[in-house]
Amino acid sequence: MSATADIDRPPAETRHRHSAEERREEAVEAVIDLASEHSPEGITTQAIATRIGVTHGALFRHFPDKAAIWRTVFDWLGVRLGRVADTAIATGGTPLAVLERLFHAQVAFVADHPGVPRILFHELQRPSGSPLQSVARKIVGSYRERVKTLIRRAKEAGELPVTLDEEAAAVLFVGTVQGLVVQSTLFSSTMDMRAAALRIFPLLLNGFHGAKS
Repeated sequence: MSATADIDRPPAETRHRHSAEERREEAVEAVIDLASEHSPEGITTQAIATRIGVTHGALFRHFPDKAAIWRTVFDWLGVRLGRVADTAIATGGTPLAVLERLFHAQVAFVADHPGVPRILFHELQRPSGSPLQSVARKIVGSYRERVKTLIRRAKEAGELPVTLDEEAAAVLFVGTVQGLVVQSTLFSSTMDMRAAALRIFPLLLNGFHGAKS
């Protein structure tokens, strides 16, 4: 094949065009993947471009700046985490059954996307407030409110003690998932989050019921 033919051949990015929305989705997925391998703070736009197979300049045809990439990532996180909760709740069942389903769905989601909790924790641990930190707080807060609502419904249905502190129980629920994430990070070669969740949820539930007299 001649050199002229090689020059005339359009690059792969041109031959297989992606819509702007597809490229943005790919960039978000790249950030999530990279966050599972590196500190979110160290993720560069060049690394994102390389991960999705475009030039650095091409990446910025879809985002005005790096901050816009991160805003899109947090929008994705809010939508996807909300969808996990909505799906678990919409399936129906008793409040306690829904709560258990939500627990395992949440664990499965972070097991499949280990970069997600790293991104959220990194932003929440920043020493000073920022627009993205506010978004992260809203994402976690909204999720906790859904859990608290389910706990309240379980109390009303007689599935949990009426004296149970709903706020504390919701914090414990979310914290248990976070604890599994930390343990998985520390012992990634030996720990299966989903299997651990099956053993831990009954203990969490026992804690909700309190000690038997």
